[in-house]
Amino acid sequence: MTEESEFILRLQHPISKEAAFRELLKLYKKRLYWHIRKIVLNHDDADDVLQNTFIKVYRSIDKFKGDSKLFSWLYRIATNESITYINKKAKRLQITNEEYQNNAINNLKADVYFEGDKIQIKLQKAIASLPEKQQLVFNMRYFDAIKYREMATILETSEGALKASYHIAVKKIKAFLTLD
Repeated sequence: MTEESEFILRLQHPISKEAAFRELLKLYKKRLYWHIRKIVLNHDDADDVLQNTFIKVYRSIDKFKGDSKLFSWLYRIATNESITYINKKAKRLQITNEEYQNNAINNLKADVYFEGDKIQIKLQKAIASLPEKQQLVFNMRYFDAIKYREMATILETSEGALKASYHIAVKKIKAFLTLD
């Protein structure tokens, strides 16, 4: 039995679940926060999505069968929660997801947790100009250095499709950044 499978058993056992979940939070909270933050862009929104993610993980851990790595499963939940959050917020504001993202980028300068400069904002605009899947693939590969194999599990698609998406995303971002 691997270390991860033992950890999963602790997460699923009623007696050890609480302590194991606290350990899970320590292990993944920061990584998942930054993954979510790259999608929703705003610190407060990222905190909300992170909380939703861990609530969903806590409630669903008993159903985790170990078909993928725990890390991949967590990232899939965080990704889906982030997309759902954006969709709901855009719908509530009666704007498109693209308009929502552009508003979020324009508000980055006012975000006290954003430490970037003009180049970072331009990069975020370039990423936001990509289709949703290319955004996810670019962020996961470029910022998180997630292997295509892991990404394929997280996004439930083929490695070949992800490589193509990343390649196209990089070309589009380079073109966007060289404008002006």
